[in-house]
Amino acid sequence: MSLNDEQRARTKDELLANFRLASTTPEEVQAHLDFTSQQFDDTINLREQCTPQDVWLLRDHLEMLVQARGGTPAPYSVLTRRARLAAALWFPLRRAPGGEHRP
Repeated sequence: MSLNDEQRARTKDELLANFRLASTTPEEVQAHLDFTSQQFDDTINLREQCTPQDVWLLRDHLEMLVQARGGTPAPYSVLTRRARLAAALWFPLRRAPGGEHRP
């Protein structure tokens, strides 16, 4: 991803906030997204090894989990609707798993 250090830090905080709001576990998210534990850890912490597609997938999945569990997701300041449109021009985005993982 081409984020500067400040954007990377904000996005990491926002992903972690939604992970907490989703009341889920790393193992649950890994199973839903078919991520390895390393892939999950790299992605939620926005390490250099993560792919933009995985970041968007995790973002969307966490947001869906929060909503499915009756909460309001924390807003994203970098991974916005406008940023999604731009990202989709550069690489294919994957859809987050939907209702089959809702409680």
